[in-house]
Amino acid sequence: MRATSPAVLAAAFGALATVLSAVGSWIPSLWGDEATSIMSAQRSVPSLFTMLGHVDAVHGTYYLGLHLWGHFFGFSPFAVRLPSAIAVGLATAAVVLLANRLRDTRTAVVAGLVCALLPRVTYMGEEARSFAFSAAIVSWLTVLLLAALRRERPRAAWWVGYGALLCVGTYVFLYTVLFVLVHGVLIAASRVPRRVVRGWLIAVGGAIVATAPLLIAAVGQHHQIAYLGVIPQLSPPTLFGGLWFGGGWPLATAGWALVVLAVVMEARRRVLERRALPIGGPRSSLFLPVSPSGPSLVLVALTWLLMPTLILIALQPIVPDFTARYVSFCAPAVALLVACGIDELLRRRWWAGVVAGALVLALSVPLYVGQRTLYAKNGSDWAEVSAAVGANAHHGDAVVFDEGAHPSKRPRLALHTYPAGFADTADVTLAVPFAKNTTWRDSAYSVRHAAALGRFAGIDRVWLIEYAATPSTPDSYGVTDLTALGFHETSTRITTHHALVALYERTR
Repeated sequence: MRATSPAVLAAAFGALATVLSAVGSWIPSLWGDEATSIMSAQRSVPSLFTMLGHVDAVHGTYYLGLHLWGHFFGFSPFAVRLPSAIAVGLATAAVVLLANRLRDTRTAVVAGLVCALLPRVTYMGEEARSFAFSAAIVSWLTVLLLAALRRERPRAAWWVGYGALLCVGTYVFLYTVLFVLVHGVLIAASRVPRRVVRGWLIAVGGAIVATAPLLIAAVGQHHQIAYLGVIPQLSPPTLFGGLWFGGGWPLATAGWALVVLAVVMEARRRVLERRALPIGGPRSSLFLPVSPSGPSLVLVALTWLLMPTLILIALQPIVPDFTARYVSFCAPAVALLVACGIDELLRRRWWAGVVAGALVLALSVPLYVGQRTLYAKNGSDWAEVSAAVGANAHHGDAVVFDEGAHPSKRPRLALHTYPAGFADTADVTLAVPFAKNTTWRDSAYSVRHAAALGRFAGIDRVWLIEYAATPSTPDSYGVTDLTALGFHETSTRITTHHALVALYERTR
């Protein structure tokens, strides 16, 4: 029987990963970061570029892509998340090709399965942000690099493609530029002619020059992520369980054990190879095959995993730059290392490898299902808020949103992520709509200011939507001012996961 070609295998697992990430992606309520994506993408192109001159320049390429996508497919939760699912499929396909090229078909199959179900992958595959695209881009960058390294005289087209993809990747997600260092290490660990190194350096240099405007803008707007220095990002639970394994300790324990096994066995194999070489013969470093064909799969994956992660962690106390999602592009490397660990077991006792693989997949399933529940995205409940207003509001009712909550948690964002429920209501406190603002969100008046402008004239019913950290502790934004205008709270109170929707009426 003829073996399945690597391309077919990669396409099959890529399609599987896309389907797994897309299924149920419409269920979790959209949350703050996704609201930013949607609202930015819904702007006109001139409005978007105006905003990018003030905030979010590093996300501009993704927003522009989502703008074009939304023009054809709309901005429903499923529609805006589907591109990320497709990107996850592309990343998984690259993982399969890498494993097949640097190891064998069996490892490629295992890597494809692990990557498709790894919690970090399935999380970014159902999120309207750029992280899945960064994973896909660095995966294919690595495929391109290794393909070029296997050629004594790579054509210029290889390096043009590599440089172009590195440039696009950096514009999509800034930290993609860190893979210059990752790939530099892999080149240093390979026996390649100087002309190959020179071609790579020219490609990298061109990409750096082309991305210089973005790098300059990123420095100027770095204050946007200053909060990363205030909120703890480097706790042991996050680093051990949260980065790749969805916070699931059983899966994290099994996953890290397989990663360690893969690294230890690869190191042992290379030590034995070195000892077997004749004196004066070619030498090899750990994880690097004696043959000149390039670095081993474990070296590729380990460098890919560790370098960007450790660089960002090391810089965190100096320049806040780290949160778990920022290293999502290392998730394919974790999948490769876990697959190598399973393969090591399969080589020695096939049943142990089967048990390990089944355990990893079984422990991933509950986390996958949990990611596809209503409040899975940072506890957001805006779909529920919109449904509550839509089911109870009358035509001409006013709506007032809690403007005192953190910007990414304000109930006002429900209006833009799930607009159907607010179709019959009047946004009486709106000052500057987001599409005309220099930041990504609306600017709003206080209730008192809006009343002074006559916004409440003729309004007898107001829906006040408060953020609630817990259902029993809602905020009280605007209550005093509404009371002063003659409104009183009715018995209509709807409590959602993180909000209180209350009806206020005025008796004339």
